[in-house]
Amino acid sequence: MLYSPVLNSEQIERIRVVSKLRSVQHGEILYNQNDPTPPVFVVLSGQIQILALAAGSEKIVTTYSAGQFSGELVMISGRRSIYRCRAIEEGVLLQISARELRILIEKDAELCDIFMMTYLERRLLLRERGEGNVVVIGSLYSSNSLAIREFLTRDGHPFIYFDVDFDEMAQVLLRRFDLSLDDIPIVICNIDNILRNPSPQDVASYLGFNENIDDMEIRDVIVVGAGPAGLSAAVYAASEGLDVLVIEKGAPGGQAGSSSKIENYLGFPTGLSGHELAARAIAQAEKFGAEIMVARTVKRLNCDKRLYVVSLDDGQEIHCRTIVLATGAQYNKPALFNVDFFAGRGVYYNATFMEAHACADERVIVIGGGNSAGQAAVFLAQSTKNVQMLVRSGTLAQTMSRYLIRRIEENPLIRVCYSSEITKMEGSRHLERVTWMDKSKGASSTELIRHVFVMTGASPDTDWLSDCVALDGKGFVVSGPDLEKAQTPIPWPLSRQPHMLETSLPGVFVIGDARSGNVKRVASAVGEGSIVISLVHDALAER
Repeated sequence: MLYSPVLNSEQIERIRVVSKLRSVQHGEILYNQNDPTPPVFVVLSGQIQILALAAGSEKIVTTYSAGQFSGELVMISGRRSIYRCRAIEEGVLLQISARELRILIEKDAELCDIFMMTYLERRLLLRERGEGNVVVIGSLYSSNSLAIREFLTRDGHPFIYFDVDFDEMAQVLLRRFDLSLDDIPIVICNIDNILRNPSPQDVASYLGFNENIDDMEIRDVIVVGAGPAGLSAAVYAASEGLDVLVIEKGAPGGQAGSSSKIENYLGFPTGLSGHELAARAIAQAEKFGAEIMVARTVKRLNCDKRLYVVSLDDGQEIHCRTIVLATGAQYNKPALFNVDFFAGRGVYYNATFMEAHACADERVIVIGGGNSAGQAAVFLAQSTKNVQMLVRSGTLAQTMSRYLIRRIEENPLIRVCYSSEITKMEGSRHLERVTWMDKSKGASSTELIRHVFVMTGASPDTDWLSDCVALDGKGFVVSGPDLEKAQTPIPWPLSRQPHMLETSLPGVFVIGDARSGNVKRVASAVGEGSIVISLVHDALAER
C-alpha cells in the first residue's frame, strides 16, 4: 500500500469548493497510463484502484477508500499519467483538475502540506519498488544502459530494470517482444511500446516529459541548469511570482545529484543524498509554478538585443527578459585515448547506489582529492572489497573537509596514493586492468581493477557563451566587480555598474559552479540561487 492519509470532513469541504462531484460505476476507467495530466480524485464513497502497466502486465499498486485521495507528483509537474486508475466499486468522488490542485495548495497551507508530503512519499516508494510504466532491459557492458538508468533515476520516474547478463526475466522479455541483444538498451513504455537503443532525450520525448511547456510564452527568467543553484533560483523566482522556466540538458541534480551523501549541508545532521535534495527542490519549484524542461540542451544565446532568445538543440527558440546561468561544471576526464569507450563500462562520473551495486565486493579506484571524491570513497567502502584513492597532489588538507579526511584515514578499506595518476586502462567489453604511476617514487603499478570513479577537477560547459559574456582563462563566467579582470573582456554597456552576480551582458546572471571564483559547496550554490532573484527583480524593473 502507498502512504495515504484520510482527510477529515472539514478538509474535504474546503476541497469541494474547487472540485466537481463525479459518480462512478464498477470497472469504470477514470484515466489511463500516458493520458494528459490526470485529475485528483477524493473518494467520498466506494473504492478506486491504481494499476501499473508495463511489459504487457497489469499490477495493482494501491487502493483508495473513503476519505483518501489519488495522485502523485505528476499532478504537480503537469506530466502525463504513469498509471491507470479504475473504480472497483460504485461510488462518488470529488474530481480536482491539476490546475485547481495547484491553486488549492497555493492558498491552503494545511492542504498544501498534506498533498505535497503524500505525493513525495508516494513517488519515493514507487521509485524504490520500480512500479510504473517503464521497463528497461540493459547490460553491464552497455554504456547507454547506464545512461538511461541514471537519467530515469535522477528524474525520479519509476521504472524496473532487467540485466540480460543476470536476470532470466530479461531473456523472457527479449523472446516475447522478438528483440535481440543488438537492440540494447531497450525501453518498454506503456505495456508494449518499444524503444530500441534510445538516448535519454528519446525517452524523455516519448514519455512527454516536456510537452506541457509552452515555448511561445515570453518568460521573466530562464534558468539554464537544474543543479542546486538553478533549482534554488527557480524556487525563489516562482515563489515571488515570476514566470520561470528551467532548462536542463540531462536530469535535474547537477554534480550534487551524483553524491550518495552530503553531510555538511545546514539542517541535515545525518546528511542527505544529492538525489533526495534535488527531488525535494524540484517538487518545491513546481509547487510554486516553475516549469522544468529536461533532456534539452541550450546551444546558443542570441545576445544582440533584449528580449533575449535561447536556441535549443532542435532549433526551438524561447524568449525571455532575463537569464540565470547555472550550467555547473563537469568532471575532467583522464587524458587517456580510450576513456570514453569505458564510460559506463567501468568508468563512472557518479557514485550512487546504482554504481555501487555494479561493483559490490570488488576493488575500486576513486580519482580525485576533493569532497566529492572523499564522499565517494567513504560510500563505496561500505559495499566494495576496498577503495584505492589516486590523488595528484601530496595532501588532502587543502581540498577536502576535515571530517572526510578523518573518515578516510580511519577506514582500513580505503588507501590513499598521493602524487599518483592513471596512465593506462585496458579491457575488451568492460574495463579489466588499470595502470597508474606514483610520481614521487617513479614506480608504475598494474592491477586487475574493473571499476574507476572519476571525481577530479571540473570544467564549465560555456563554449556556447563565449561570444556573449566575458569568461576567465579556464572558461568560467566572470561577473560583477571581477569583469575588469576577464580573460575575454566585453565592454559593459550601461551607465550603472553591474550587479554582484551579473555577467557582462545586462540581465544575464551566473551562479554556482559555472561562476568564476565560485565556492564549491552545495550550500553556497543554493545561497547564490536565492540571492540572484533579488537582482533579477532589479533588472526586470529597468525595462
